[in-house]
Amino acid sequence: MSWFDVVWHAVLVLIAFLTLPLLVGQTEHKVMAHMQGRLGPMYAGGFHGWAQLIADGVKFTQKEDIVPAAADRGAFRWAPAVSLIAYLLALAAVPFSPSLVGADVPASLLLVLAVSGVGTVGTLMAGWSSGNKYALIGAMRSAAQLVSYELPLILSCASFAMAAGTLSLTGIAHAWTPLWLIWQLPGALVFLVAATAELQRPPFDMPVADSEVVMGPYTEYTGLRFAFFLLAEYAGIVVMSVLFAVLYLGGWTGPLDHWIGWLWTLLKGFAIAVLIIWMRVSWPRLREDQLQRFAWLCLVPVALLQLAITAVGVVLTA
Repeated sequence: MSWFDVVWHAVLVLIAFLTLPLLVGQTEHKVMAHMQGRLGPMYAGGFHGWAQLIADGVKFTQKEDIVPAAADRGAFRWAPAVSLIAYLLALAAVPFSPSLVGADVPASLLLVLAVSGVGTVGTLMAGWSSGNKYALIGAMRSAAQLVSYELPLILSCASFAMAAGTLSLTGIAHAWTPLWLIWQLPGALVFLVAATAELQRPPFDMPVADSEVVMGPYTEYTGLRFAFFLLAEYAGIVVMSVLFAVLYLGGWTGPLDHWIGWLWTLLKGFAIAVLIIWMRVSWPRLREDQLQRFAWLCLVPVALLQLAITAVGVVLTA
């Protein structure tokens, strides 16, 4: 690969990282506005509230950037960047088509899972460095949630990798067949739930439960630094949604996929992102003990069962 190709792929990944999370954020405004009858987001800027996201950005830039006196200033300032960069690196390894991928590494699935987990480290840094008890409680909840839901997430991904016989996301998408929609359905459901929990999205948003711990790890953040955490959340939705589309929905597979395969990947990922937003509006928040019980007594056994079914299927069809 020439230097021009490297720069070109890096620019494409950066453009996707700066636009897709904003599109998901705008979609969340619209979906929640329709489902909850919220009139405000439907009027900003005129037609269908198209300028709501711009208004939010202007609001965040006008707020003062405050660092608490008791905070660890270095960790406090760098925490939002850690969350953002983790998902930027993950997005670079997720293929949108066989030729449209930032970094087509041999074990890209492992890379995406590893660096996406680092995003939670930014949350831990934020809670620990804030010098706030509520923020620290939220950070500890975030750590417990990561430990609990990372295991079923990895097990479900292991099932896809075993079925395809490769750890490359491009290879998994090439090995996909429509039979996976039935064969890998339990693993897909485990992946979707575990990914939502790892992103700390409702109904798994105990680390930032405003009725219990104010805003959890983000309590002391203001202005753009708080906005960066929101952007990291939307970037995480983009990464997990596109990853789900590649693993379970065949990625770019579809009519005319030789020309518009990348568009199929985006459309499938966008549909999953809308589903994640829909869950936020539809389901109440779990208790912390219910969160842990659901991970260890439900998701992990289902993921192990899916792994066993996949192993038997691979042996029988070898």
